Amino acid sequence: MTNPQAPERIPPGILLSAGALLLFALLAASLSRTTDLGASRVPQPDIAGRVQVRFTDGIDGSVVVLRAHTDAVVTRLQPGTNGFVRGVMRGLARERRQNEVGQQAAFEIAQTVDGKLLLFDPSTGRRIDLQAFGPVNMEAFADIYSAASEGAEGKLP
Repeated sequence: MTNPQAPERIPPGILLSAGALLLFALLAASLSRTTDLGASRVPQPDIAGRVQVRFTDGIDGSVVVLRAHTDAVVTRLQPGTNGFVRGVMRGLARERRQNEVGQQAAFEIAQTVDGKLLLFDPSTGRRIDLQAFGPVNMEAFADIYSAASEGAEGKLP
């Protein structure tokens, strides 16, 4: 008869199998990490054009977009407008503060050969695919890109 209070023993075969599986997982992860075996890479998109801009706060609550190297005004985002642009830039500014990067460094807006827009912060290495936020939100950055590319001051709503 079995003793109801005796602990059940795990068969040694199961323990050996579990240990072997754990060892295999650790070895496979180490091999993958050191050799890039099985790693997937996202190809870098082909860039058709790029502009470097800086964003500063205006005294009236607007956001002023400047060309990075000349400080020429590209456009002004009036108070209460362009919430998506303001939100994205606020997040990037917070990341810069966390990395102790100054606000004077330029951002880069790049257009790929297939028409997508990318926002890149070279000082933190952060890249944002603006198409992921939908066509309306991407259009706000497209207007900035176009105005900075043309050289004329453009106005956004």
